[in-house]
Amino acid sequence: MECIMLTKRKLKKKKKKSHIPFRLNLLFLIVFFSFIALISRLAYIQLVKGDEFVALVQRTETTTAKKSVPRGSIYDSQGRILVGNKPKLAINYTRPADVKPSTMLEIAKKLTTLISVDASELKERDLKDYWVATNPDKVDSLLTAEEKKRIAKENLSTSQTYEMQLEHIPADELNYSDAEKQVIAIFTKMNSAYALSTVTLKNEGVTEQEVAKISERLGELRGVDVDSDWDREYPMGDMLKTILGTVSSEKTGLPSDKVKSLLAQGYSLNDRVGTSYLEEQYETVLSGTKTVVKSQTNTKGEVVNTTETYPGKGGSNLVLTIDTEFQKKIEEIATKSVEEMTDPAADRVYIVVMNPKNGDILGITGKKKKFDENFHSTGVEDDALGAINNSFGMGSVVKPATVLSGYMDGAITLDDNTIVDEPIEFEASKPKSSWFNRNGKMELTDLDALERSSNVYMIKLAMKMGGQTTYEKGGRLNINLSLFDKLREYYAQFGLGVRTGIDLPNEGKGYNGGTADAFSALDFAFGQFDLYTPLQLAQYMSTIANGGTRIAPRLVKEIHETSPSGGIGNLEDVVPTKIMNSIQVSKEILDHIKEGLYRVTHG
Repeated sequence: MECIMLTKRKLKKKKKKSHIPFRLNLLFLIVFFSFIALISRLAYIQLVKGDEFVALVQRTETTTAKKSVPRGSIYDSQGRILVGNKPKLAINYTRPADVKPSTMLEIAKKLTTLISVDASELKERDLKDYWVATNPDKVDSLLTAEEKKRIAKENLSTSQTYEMQLEHIPADELNYSDAEKQVIAIFTKMNSAYALSTVTLKNEGVTEQEVAKISERLGELRGVDVDSDWDREYPMGDMLKTILGTVSSEKTGLPSDKVKSLLAQGYSLNDRVGTSYLEEQYETVLSGTKTVVKSQTNTKGEVVNTTETYPGKGGSNLVLTIDTEFQKKIEEIATKSVEEMTDPAADRVYIVVMNPKNGDILGITGKKKKFDENFHSTGVEDDALGAINNSFGMGSVVKPATVLSGYMDGAITLDDNTIVDEPIEFEASKPKSSWFNRNGKMELTDLDALERSSNVYMIKLAMKMGGQTTYEKGGRLNINLSLFDKLREYYAQFGLGVRTGIDLPNEGKGYNGGTADAFSALDFAFGQFDLYTPLQLAQYMSTIANGGTRIAPRLVKEIHETSPSGGIGNLEDVVPTKIMNSIQVSKEILDHIKEGLYRVTHG
C-alpha cells in the first residue's frame, strides 16, 4: 500500500516538472517568430519600400508667387520726364499656401530681432487678432454656453463666430509692450496676405544693415525676401500733376470701389494702382506684368530652392502730346492774367490748346485766385482739372453753334439768312436786346450777327426753329418747348453738353438746365442757360475748324517699352485718333461760319 502511494507521488512530481519547460519552449517559439516577422518587415521596408520612404523624407513642396515690377514713366512730347520712379529697398513677405498663423508668428518674432517697423498705427482689431493667434487654447472659452447654442442653431459662419469671440477679449489683455507691438505690426501685415500673394513688411528707411541681417537668415524665414520698391517722383514739380494723377500706396492697396474687377484681373489686395486721371486711365499699360517665382520648401518648411520662372515686364512708358516748354508759357500767361484781375466776379482763367486735326492736347492749364478765411486774395493756385471738370455759362461763344443749328434745321440758308435786329419785348417779359442796338432796327446776315455778337439774331433764329416765324412787340411767345431738345441735339454734334471722349476718367459733362419756360429757351440760344466745360469749347471749335469731324481730345500719343538703360525705350504702340462723330452740314456752310468767326477778331 505504501509502495503504491509513493509511486503516485513520484508521478505527480514528474508531471509538475515537465510543465515548466513546455511553457518556456512556447515562449521562445513566440519570440523567435516575432523576430522573424520583424526582420521580414524591416527587409520589406528597406528593400521594397526604401526608395519611397527616402523620397517622403526628402519631399519638397513648390509654391508660386508673383512680384511687382517697376511702374512705367510719363514723358512729354519731347522726351522730358514728368513722372518717374525713385527706387528704394523693401522687405517683403510672400504667404505660402499652407502656412499656419503660429508659423507666421514665429517668423514675425524672428524678424523683430533683425528690423524695426512702425507700430504707431496699430488698431484694436490688430491687437485682438494677435491675441487669438497667441492664445488658441483660450479662444473657445470666450463664448458662453448660450452663444454656442446660438451659433449651432443659426448655423453662423466661421467669420461670424470669430467676430463674436473678439468681442469678449478682455481689454486688459491687450496692453502689450512696445517690443511686442513690433511683433504685432509685422504679424498683422503677414496675416493680411492671401495665399501666394506678397505684402511689404517695410519699405521706408530700410538700412543696409537690416538687409544684410535678413539675407543671412533667409533660409529660416520662409516667405521673407529683400526686394526693390519705388516712389513716384515728379522732376517738373507740380506741372500738370493733378492731370497726371495719383497711385495708391502699398498700405491702401486697391481702391474699394474697384476691388472685385482688379482682383479678377490678377491684382493682389495690396498692389499699388493708379487711382486718378492718367495714372488710372493707363493703369494696365503702366503697371507691367509681374515676375513669377517658384520656391521649394522641405518638410520643415525651409526654403531649399528659388527659381524665377518668368522675369516679368516693367510697365510701359507714356509719351504725352504736351511739350512742357509750351506748357510753361501758357501757365505763365494764365497766372499773369489772374494776378491782373480786378473784377471780384472774375477769379480764374482756363486755357486749352488742341490740334483740330488729331485731337492732341498741346497745352492745358487752369489758374485761380487763392483766398484766406476772410476772402482776401493770397495768391494764385493751380486748377488745371477745372478745364476738364468745371462748367460755366459760356455766353456768346455758343452763337456759331446756334447759327449752324439753324442751317441744319433748315431755318436759314446761304441765300436767305437775313434777320432784323431790334429790341425784343413779349407779353409779360422784360425787354431783350443786343449790346450794340438798344433802340433801333437793322438787318443782319448771319456773318454780321457773328461779327457783332447779336443776341436778337439768335433769339429770332431760335423762334423759327421753335415754330414761331413772326415777332410782334408785346405779343405772345408761342414756341414749342421741344426747342430745348432740338438745340441740345445739334450742340452735342459739336461736343457741347456731352463728354468729349478725352483719355481721362471722370470727365465733366457740363450742366443740363432741363426744359424750363419759353423765355429760357431764347436765352439758351445765345449761351445763357446750359453750362459747358472749357474742354468742350475746345472740341467744339476744333470740330468747326477741321471741317466737321468731332475728334476726341487725347493727352497720350505713344506708348514705349521700358528701356533697361533708362529713357523712353522703343515704340510699342501709337494711340489712334478717335472720331466721335461728323456733323451733318456741307463744307460750304462750314467755311461760311469760319468766315464769321474770323470777322469776330478781324472785322
